[in-house]
Amino acid sequence: MNYPIYLDNNATTPCDPRVLEEMLPYFRERFGNASSRSHLYGWEAAEAVNQARERVAGLIGSEPNEIVFTSGATEAINLAIKGVFEMYSSKGNHIITCSTEHHAVLDTCRHLEKLGAEITYLPVDENGLIDITELKNSLKPATILITVMFANNETGVIQDIKKISSVVRENNVLFFTDATQAVGKIPVDVNADGIDLMAFSSHKIYGPKGVGALYIRRKNPRVRLTPQIDGGGQEKGLRSGTLNVPGIVGFGKAAELCIKEGEEERKRITSLRDKLEKGLANLEQSHVNGNKANRLPGVCHIRFNHVNGDALMMECNKEIALSSGSACSSASLDPSHVLLAMGQDDELAQSSVRFSLGRFNTPEEIDYTVKKVTEAVIRLREISPAWNMSETKVNNSAKN
Repeated sequence: MNYPIYLDNNATTPCDPRVLEEMLPYFRERFGNASSRSHLYGWEAAEAVNQARERVAGLIGSEPNEIVFTSGATEAINLAIKGVFEMYSSKGNHIITCSTEHHAVLDTCRHLEKLGAEITYLPVDENGLIDITELKNSLKPATILITVMFANNETGVIQDIKKISSVVRENNVLFFTDATQAVGKIPVDVNADGIDLMAFSSHKIYGPKGVGALYIRRKNPRVRLTPQIDGGGQEKGLRSGTLNVPGIVGFGKAAELCIKEGEEERKRITSLRDKLEKGLANLEQSHVNGNKANRLPGVCHIRFNHVNGDALMMECNKEIALSSGSACSSASLDPSHVLLAMGQDDELAQSSVRFSLGRFNTPEEIDYTVKKVTEAVIRLREISPAWNMSETKVNNSAKN
């Protein structure tokens, strides 16, 4: 068993060796620019990009020509939301989103507010789910876009995407979802799910960093966007810039592996997650955050009352790689905006740790994690005044 055990797969995943193997020739032997149409090197690169586009489209049930390659999910999110706001400004300026979105969505919306957009931030319940009735009531004649995350990056909670898309269809607006954590981990079909625009990324599914995609529906309805990067007109003019051919090839291979092995992998990772939760359930006052019935297979976000989450991670960090939430926010001392939106106070929100399991984790690693985390929680509670005070109250109540 290698240390530290990696349980932060929502932040990023290790590149699958099969993915790396497929990428390597495109760094040296087949290094051509996919836009070079006058010689073999360019033709080989363009053919590789086309094959990858087909594989990525196959993973989400779209047509290949509905896939635009980007540098990652953050760029895809910016292109989708800003692109819709600019293209459809004559129809309205109102966008509906959710308070628990990734900062890539929230910060983009806040930027657009400075440019005249009206943004509605839907609240969530204690399980992390939006209220569909509240979504309907938030619609206005000026609404042009609804953007709700498919699966939350911290808690793993999955929104009812089909219900949301039915509201969209009834009201003739567009639906964008940040599916960065969902694609490749659970079944996602843009047509069956009624999605118009969708962002996702390679490095969350055992592919390389630096490459992602935006799905853009071409019919029923046909979605049009204003480009956010101008230049050579690559990707049908929607995303100019020399294509990252090795990264795109790796993305395609990662998508192919998810198609072939996804169902079996989901079962295995779910079993490991359940094993982890069962082991940690023996700890007093430990609670799973979010909707347990409808969440990603590998995500286990647990609150340990009277234990500081950062202190727990420090206790474990030489042997187990954990996080409290988004990697983008890991340097912040503020409590998770996701947990606060779910009704937790600052103290409770700061007592949580996210375990995110992946393809290469083993049962032995989970056994060790349960042992190590249990010991660390008990040790930290022994020195916690709040825990000792609560224990005293319990003992006194028992005597009375």
